[in-house]
Amino acid sequence: MSRPPTFVPPAGTRAYRLRTARGDFAVLDTRPTGEVKGTALLLPGFTGSKEDFIALLRPLAEAGYRTVAVDGRGQYESTGPDDVAAYAQQELAADVLAQAAAVHGDGEEPPHLLGHSLGGLVARAAVLLAPPGTFASLTLMASGPARISPSQRTRATLLTDAVAAHPMAVVWEAMQAMQPPPEDTATATGPGADTAAVPRTADTDAVDDTEDTDAAALRARWLRNNPAQLIATGHQLRTEPDRVDELAAAPLPKHVVSGERDDTWPVPLLDDMARRLGARRTVVVGAEHSPNTDRPEATATALAAFWDSCAPERPAARGAQ
Repeated sequence: MSRPPTFVPPAGTRAYRLRTARGDFAVLDTRPTGEVKGTALLLPGFTGSKEDFIALLRPLAEAGYRTVAVDGRGQYESTGPDDVAAYAQQELAADVLAQAAAVHGDGEEPPHLLGHSLGGLVARAAVLLAPPGTFASLTLMASGPARISPSQRTRATLLTDAVAAHPMAVVWEAMQAMQPPPEDTATATGPGADTAAVPRTADTDAVDDTEDTDAAALRARWLRNNPAQLIATGHQLRTEPDRVDELAAAPLPKHVVSGERDDTWPVPLLDDMARRLGARRTVVVGAEHSPNTDRPEATATALAAFWDSCAPERPAARGAQ
């Protein structure tokens, strides 16, 4: 999960509940003031929310793209059932198809689809479930070909076991207590540090209190996640099979985006996945697992350039030579 710099959406963003054939979902919908080149549906990662994309919304609007960032079922402001089975990946993928249908206006091109981390696995499943032409493109941001790395599997297991056994507020307080003092953070969490005892993954390190994030808002978001959703999606992160060959056969443009370093899916693994997919590849300089918050301007520029390249050719004006 990303650390959003704020939970306050930028000017021109509507926060509302998107009505779909599979229920209502909380979204942040940002539209350009001028020409609209296209629409993009943005799916957040494990323990994350639509706010993880806040820093991208205005730059993408200025580039001509409407963005709809969504809380999936059981994430933050979207409610969900207490049954773990309700969060099976095929169910989450079917939700994405319903969301895409709801944001796709008459006469418009299909939406682009982007998934960050866990959201990328769900986005991939949605593309494989969808009829051709449902999406204009697919972007996988810091999301790999199969299950997460061994160290991250250990941390995800610790977290989901804790969620299954204790109230969410108790787990939050335990995570806060297990974080190192601020002055020791760089040493304790740097390369080679032993953090396996902390129930924390690259998708959950937003539980740290940082200067640029409202700790109260982070806690409120954590508490509103449905525990069944976390248990189910944590299991998916630990067990996801390699479906790259299936995805490579899907007839739509693909884009693999990452930072320079990622300990959830190592960058060389993402490089190889992009090669297998025949996908455009972007490495955002200075970013790690969350390019959307680490380097939002550079990330938005790369996304808009990719989406621009996917635009269908328009017929030449009558009389043009």
